[in-house]
Amino acid sequence: MPELPEVETVMRGMAGHLLGQRITRADLRRGDLRRPVPPGLIAALAGAEVIGFRRRAKYILMRLGGGESVMFHLGMSGRIVLGPLGANEPEPRHLHLVLETAAGWRAGFVDPRRFGLIDLVATAAEDRHALLADLGPEPLSPAFTPALLAAQLAGRRSPIKALLLDQRVIAGLGNIYVAEALFRARLHPERAAASLSRAAIARLVAAIRETLREAIAAGGSSLRDYVQPDGALGYFQHAWRVYGRAGAPCPDCPGAPSCGGIRRLVQSGRSSFYCPRLQR
Repeated sequence: MPELPEVETVMRGMAGHLLGQRITRADLRRGDLRRPVPPGLIAALAGAEVIGFRRRAKYILMRLGGGESVMFHLGMSGRIVLGPLGANEPEPRHLHLVLETAAGWRAGFVDPRRFGLIDLVATAAEDRHALLADLGPEPLSPAFTPALLAAQLAGRRSPIKALLLDQRVIAGLGNIYVAEALFRARLHPERAAASLSRAAIARLVAAIRETLREAIAAGGSSLRDYVQPDGALGYFQHAWRVYGRAGAPCPDCPGAPSCGGIRRLVQSGRSSFYCPRLQR
């Protein structure tokens, strides 16, 4: 599933071509996604001006001049495709929604597995939407401070990895970037959250921010279905230090004493990767 950096990259790509544009045509090809597409969607889109974009966790909100927002979630295999009208290219398979603009751009929502989502919400009520109301703070916002994270973790004996994946604790983090941030912060994924010192929490906040910013700058990580809206791949997978690297040498443990290589463990059915020497 695309995580925060991939969703941020997709949103920026959409904004680059759709912001300030008027939608001249909206065509719903198939509406049976994870949730049925709301019946008023096409009426809200047709003729509307796109006046803004916002990302909340792993959701993209495209704001329309009529006071409504279209909410997109890419699910496991969803993506947004962008290109000029009339481009001599075959139409992608599994195309569910097509938008055309007065400036001659075409945007499509493609989702082979149909785990994605398209919904309509009043812009003023975005944060009250059932899927957004209980989300935690944005990790790249000024509000995400060591003090805030300390309050979120206080008294909680669950492994730090599990809590960082809990969208009610922090919004938008997924398996890849949690593994990378814990490595940078030198924290073992099984470490009890309540045992983290103030210094460790400060390191973790800095590591989360650093990891996400670097990933966004690289266009995210391309795995399986994810590409940017223009079709380009993300490149952050080439900078992974631990994720998916079980058995490989630790990049921060050169020479002796050696850690013996990156290790993998399974937590709640998901793989965690770590350095046994550096992460405690």
